Amino acid sequence: MITLVTGARGKVARAVLDRLHAAGHPVRAASARPAELPVPAGVEVTELALGRPETFAAALRGVRQVFLYPEPTGIDELAAAAEAAGVEHVVLLSSSSVLGPDPEQDALASHSHRVERALTDSALTGTFLRPDAFASNALGWAYFVGQGLPVQLAHPDADLAPIHPEDIADVAVAALTGDALTGRPVTLTGAEALTFRAQLAVLSEAVGREIAVERITRAEAEQQLGGFLPAVMVTALLDLWQAAEQRPAVLADTTETLLGRPARTFRQWAAENAHAFTPKS
Repeated sequence: MITLVTGARGKVARAVLDRLHAAGHPVRAASARPAELPVPAGVEVTELALGRPETFAAALRGVRQVFLYPEPTGIDELAAAAEAAGVEHVVLLSSSSVLGPDPEQDALASHSHRVERALTDSALTGTFLRPDAFASNALGWAYFVGQGLPVQLAHPDADLAPIHPEDIADVAVAALTGDALTGRPVTLTGAEALTFRAQLAVLSEAVGREIAVERITRAEAEQQLGGFLPAVMVTALLDLWQAAEQRPAVLADTTETLLGRPARTFRQWAAENAHAFTPKS
């Protein structure tokens, strides 16, 4: 039973692909630029460009399961093509943001919400993995930490429960190789709530030097974030962090509750990625 892995350049998708392949499951990696996609020996690579439905049939031939990245472009056509190809199960890397009050209009949630809706409206069985904040979001601080600069935040005490990306991959593989999660929406977090300030304290220990935290105004944060994110995304993020500063993070399912394995910690992620926070020569 072939599993098609889309978004195979991403860390979670690549971890899913590697785990399935190592366990002997037939895997096909999909990319809009397949020639540029490095995969383990023995893994088939195929072209799948969501804006080009003519690539769908070949990519889906013989596939029974799909690990899907949440891109809404062409999703209705992809769902129809998957049905026609005999796909039985789709495991979607969605987002906990879809649980908000208006996910269709929320800049953080709309992509995942549209894909969830398309799958729900299809005849496909969908398992929706809805991780909360990724531990790897901390890489956004890497330049400042590496340069010895303070990390400037409008909401340094926003309380989150960051999840290690490898935990997401473990749950995804379990969903693709067993039936306990089939057809379920699953909200995922890490096992520990940490504010941004607390995350930076953990990173400080990992890199062996103090990291200063500086609170800035919302207007200053909007200006900083606006340099690389659309305005609607900036607004949504700052609203989210403001709300998270006013209430404790809610812990959801982890690898402990779902798989019986201890969840990887943010401290573990920081130790594994400390090199990303050191100055580049």
